[in-house]
Amino acid sequence: MTRYGQQYGPDFTFLGVDRCDLDDESSYAGADVVILGAPFDGGTSHRSGTRFGPQAIRGTDYLPHDGSRPSLALRTDGLADLRVLDAGDVEMYSGDIEVALPALEAAVEKVARAGAIPVILGGDHSIAFPDAKGVANVLGHGRVSMIHFDAHADTGDIEFGSLWGHGQPMRRLIESGALRGDRFLQVGLRGYWPPPETLDWMAGQQMRSFEMTEIVHRGLDECLTEAFAIATDECDGVFLSVDIDVCDPGHAPGTGTPEPGGLTARQLLDAVRRICLELPVVGVDIVEVSPPYDHADITAALANRVVLEALSAIARRRQDERDGTRWDPAQPLLSGRAGAIPQGHIPHHHTHETHTHEPSNPEPSNPETQNPETQIPSGGNP
Repeated sequence: MTRYGQQYGPDFTFLGVDRCDLDDESSYAGADVVILGAPFDGGTSHRSGTRFGPQAIRGTDYLPHDGSRPSLALRTDGLADLRVLDAGDVEMYSGDIEVALPALEAAVEKVARAGAIPVILGGDHSIAFPDAKGVANVLGHGRVSMIHFDAHADTGDIEFGSLWGHGQPMRRLIESGALRGDRFLQVGLRGYWPPPETLDWMAGQQMRSFEMTEIVHRGLDECLTEAFAIATDECDGVFLSVDIDVCDPGHAPGTGTPEPGGLTARQLLDAVRRICLELPVVGVDIVEVSPPYDHADITAALANRVVLEALSAIARRRQDERDGTRWDPAQPLLSGRAGAIPQGHIPHHHTHETHTHEPSNPEPSNPETQNPETQIPSGGNP
């Protein structure tokens, strides 16, 4: 079968990586990562447009689309150090959610069975159900945990008369048995939805949801550390699902259900990096990018960097595992390079001329107190 490519627009790949065709297993044999587009917004409840998300995420970048992106912080090239391929979009007709989602699940499962990590570009958040279930079908139901960044819990039951939509995938995943409620971690929730009865259901499933007030009070890093301990207990892998509306609308305006008071772009990127550096990530999706509501490509650019941050960290984790090292992204940028100034070192500035000025009223010298071993030079430390 001929490669489907992108459902909307020309067939270009994520920043120029090589193509593959899911109907030709040899084209992605040995891949580390396979990127899939899920151009679907048939599950939206408010502003649509996320069907154009995959195209925007693939192409929004001011650098050449040359299949290479060396990371300053991690000193890896996620697109080159890993074998990253782009399978194009899955055909997903927005008018039929009950046909579109199973098609995506089958595609994700193919990638996972080939031993590659699926990275899915959404699309609205209804695609999280087939994304995570497709991976769990391979690794085992109940063996994959979820770390879910979102302003909303997405645990609704019946919304607008339907069991399927972008406000319900997390409930459907837990009800299906593919993922365990007590290994489901949510980060960034806030606002005025869901209602109390839905929160009661979540509590009954033993989900752990970090609302923004808790994150601000405790700090994002501390909350992530707690989430990591839960996510890696009795599970073989972690699925990372990022709804771009986890960020404040000032940082991600192009989304269907914006909620003020969210994470900054910097916080999200740091969190994604840490997750993919420290945890066994087996799948990633980035969803709810709606280009018609974006401004100056702000949201699409952030989503593009979420993907790159994940890939760079996965590459770094694998390199550390091979080399027996542990990378510290917080070290100085030029550390270890020839001529680099050591961390904490303050260079001294020397002049060729030294001017000595006699005090206007010199005190009489006292030879008995002038022991050279106890003299402290001006500006020095004892």
